[in-house]
Amino acid sequence: MKNEKAVVVFSGGQDSTTCLFWALKQFKEVVAVTFNYNQRHSLEIEVAESIAEELGVQHHVLDMSLLNQLAPNALTRSDIEIEQKEGELPSTFVPGRNLLFLSFATILANQIGAKHIVTGVCETDFSGYPDCRDAFVKSCNVTLNLALDKPFVIHTPLMWINKAETWKLADDLGVLDFVRQKTLTCYNGIIAEGCGECPACELRKKGLDDYLLEKGVDGQ
Repeated sequence: MKNEKAVVVFSGGQDSTTCLFWALKQFKEVVAVTFNYNQRHSLEIEVAESIAEELGVQHHVLDMSLLNQLAPNALTRSDIEIEQKEGELPSTFVPGRNLLFLSFATILANQIGAKHIVTGVCETDFSGYPDCRDAFVKSCNVTLNLALDKPFVIHTPLMWINKAETWKLADDLGVLDFVRQKTLTCYNGIIAEGCGECPACELRKKGLDDYLLEKGVDGQ
């Protein structure tokens, strides 16, 4: 893969930024793509642009506003609360998001001559999202290859690891502090440590605390 090209689905969050650094180690050339679906916080796109610029990575921002019209939820509507009721998907689930993201990322890859697509979906910490499952990604990969008649490969470096292990991967890549200080994971739109209260922040903090404890380092 060292001589090949990859497209990274990139939001500027912890997971996709870790995947971006992973891809930079794996591939000769890396391009990032961010999707603007009028998400709750436009800061997400600004953070993605800033990180890509700092790393010297070519960056595409694609209009996906139709997704906002079709899928009202807590990430596309400020008047919908972030919550998860018993037996239901979290209100942050955006139906069809990863299906569309992977489809358009692959179409972009086809256009620019890239064979590989990298995404940060994870089944271990997937919060009940059905489009983060390994079975979905594999199925989507087969479908896209048939649709475009080319052997694209979708990579999921985080699929079988938890948040503590994701922090370890960032540390192994030498970018723990970068990911900790410059990424936006918070559902309330606060960079780095975030609000500390939303589900995304709680998961991120617990993973970091667990990893630093294992490493024998004070997280403060």
